[in-house]
Amino acid sequence: MREMTIPVVRQRPIVGTLQAMFGDRLTMLKQLGGQISDIGSTRLGPRNIVLLNTSELAQELLVEQHDAFHKGPGLSTFGRPVLGNGLLTSEDELHRHQRKLVAPAFAHRRVASYADTMAEYSEQAQRHWADGATVDVAKEMMRLTLGIVGKTLFDADVLGDADEVGKAITIVMRYTTSQVRRPIHIPLAWNTPGNRKMRGAVAALNSIIYRMIEQRRASGEDKGDLLSMLLLAQDEDDGSYMSDKQVRDEAMTLFLAGHETTANATAWTWYLLSQHPDAYAKMQAEVDGVLQGRTPSLPDLPNLPYTMKALKESMRLYPPAYAIGRQAMRDVRIGGHLIAKGTIVLVSPYLMQRKPEYFAQPERFMPERWSAEMEKALPRYAWMPFGGGPRICIGNQFAMMEGQLILATIAQRVSFTLVPRQRIATDPLITLRPKYGIKMQVQRCGGQ
Repeated sequence: MREMTIPVVRQRPIVGTLQAMFGDRLTMLKQLGGQISDIGSTRLGPRNIVLLNTSELAQELLVEQHDAFHKGPGLSTFGRPVLGNGLLTSEDELHRHQRKLVAPAFAHRRVASYADTMAEYSEQAQRHWADGATVDVAKEMMRLTLGIVGKTLFDADVLGDADEVGKAITIVMRYTTSQVRRPIHIPLAWNTPGNRKMRGAVAALNSIIYRMIEQRRASGEDKGDLLSMLLLAQDEDDGSYMSDKQVRDEAMTLFLAGHETTANATAWTWYLLSQHPDAYAKMQAEVDGVLQGRTPSLPDLPNLPYTMKALKESMRLYPPAYAIGRQAMRDVRIGGHLIAKGTIVLVSPYLMQRKPEYFAQPERFMPERWSAEMEKALPRYAWMPFGGGPRICIGNQFAMMEGQLILATIAQRVSFTLVPRQRIATDPLITLRPKYGIKMQVQRCGGQ
């Protein structure tokens, strides 16, 4: 087979590399994507980076050749102080074992049982918003989804910890992102101001997770939730149980990942709806017509298709996981191109989901584009907010149901109007956050 050369994107030797390393990662991706039709490579400091920019190549990376790759250094190396050796960072046989262990908590029947909790927590959240008040919907969605994941997966009330958790996660994300960019990495044990903040953040999160583990072990109850599944799981070979550290790693991963992504997705959805009044009015009319003022439940969801379309369209434009990184563990071919061992390979849902080849008028927010016919014709991995292959997000059904219920519950209680003269910008950390929050004015619906 004739070796196909990967096109190289040239940068100015020093300035270009420094901009890529220390500048806005989303801007770097967009610049690369504008120069790469299907595959291309560039330098990021000492690293060689290959970007895949078609759905077919994304499928090769994530599905057909997945066993040739491990996670990229962002989460697998620099996220390990907080995530430990949990589902997001583990590899190979350990990862397969852990995924099998956690999977029952995200089975369809189990996820369906979470619906009432999701809706009730959404009702509780909006009751605190007075008519005419200004709220930061990014912060409010983070608090709401934290409460939901705490209750559904751990049967714990963590709303009192929401502010502490939010600050700690932000510190962790900024630390991890900064470490990925550094040409020389500073060990976490070194006593620098940044390291001290990071260690304090990890300690705060550990305190919450270990408290939940300790309380459940002391009660001896099997509540049928994720935490009970982890504590009662036995090794198939020797019959041993997981240590507190092993339970902590899995619980921490799902505690953090289980609320961060949905919070960002719903926050961006409220922002986009506020900028598209016709779409907002259509969604509210659907919700009002179906629910007639009552709290939504699982059987209502099929009757709220436009609400789901709005969520899907928001996740197309602002995918929480905007870039997916893998590192080649051996020489491997993707699309006929040789990827050398050690190479970092990126695929970006943010870029893929804005390609005109896949989505007409890709920069426009158009929920109605998500017809059954369009979805059937869409190439696989052209829309991939949850990744794909064996490492696809295990909570994807959980997240989509949660997002739809949050939107439906809140949309019939309040309307949001974007506060003028504020700066709305992306903050591409591990997830795609609103950098300065999203401040909205609340208008209660129908005197509620």
